[in-house]
Amino acid sequence: MTDVGKSPAVPEAGAEKSPEDGTGRKPNYKNWLPRRMIAAALLAAVLFWAFFALALAFLPRAGAWLALDGFLALAALASTLLTFWFCALYRMFSYDGKRQLARQIVEGTAAFVKLPAGGRILDVGCGSGALTIACAKGNPACRAIGVDLWRGVYASFSQRICEENAAAEGVTNTEFRPGDALKLDFPDESFDAVTSNYVYHNIPKVSGQTMLEETLRVLKKGGVFAIHDIMERGKYGDMEAFAAKLRDEGYEEVKLLDTAKGMFMSQGEARFMCCSASKLLVGRK
Repeated sequence: MTDVGKSPAVPEAGAEKSPEDGTGRKPNYKNWLPRRMIAAALLAAVLFWAFFALALAFLPRAGAWLALDGFLALAALASTLLTFWFCALYRMFSYDGKRQLARQIVEGTAAFVKLPAGGRILDVGCGSGALTIACAKGNPACRAIGVDLWRGVYASFSQRICEENAAAEGVTNTEFRPGDALKLDFPDESFDAVTSNYVYHNIPKVSGQTMLEETLRVLKKGGVFAIHDIMERGKYGDMEAFAAKLRDEGYEEVKLLDTAKGMFMSQGEARFMCCSASKLLVGRK
């Protein structure tokens, strides 16, 4: 088993390209920033600029009308800037782009999962299957299972896309099924490794620590975990105290790694993406 107390080398962006299968297909790892979000921001910008132009053309320049003009101008400018920001994030996350940040994060997280033959891996919130497949490739004699609800802004992700990506990568030791991170449909201590990447912060009204405890519930004694997320205090509480609690409960080699200071991304990138609280929780149960 991997010594999770020692950080494995993090692959450089673009260091390993995804292969095509015999049919010439390439994996279609969906961008973490769905296009519908860019489209919504762009539509808002167009509408606000149109309303602002109409207000200038037809409304009087006095009193409350001036305040309306100001509001429309600010809303138009804000939605335009948001569109440009979304486009920049999309390019950074793209698996086909120059930066390939998503690939670096996925492969860096998967590097913490090394199991003997016959092991079972659970990836919670698998999206389009990238982390599940990366873990399966790194552990070819094990079985990696990815679960997700594939809904909301991520409805364009699906079980079918995950399965097609696995086939395109030539990976046969994966399985994908619907599953809820809040209540995993597995018995206690049924997996040798559990992983997740940038999932729990998207789930409202539930603390990150509660979701971590549910994920760790299905981990076997001696199993490893590698869970990456934006662990802001408002969502996760005191994660250093949580890590200490795990150690007190008998967990071993528990580390809370700051991935926003050069491990997965630079500090400047993290600030630009609002991901400065990105942390990777690793250890052994």
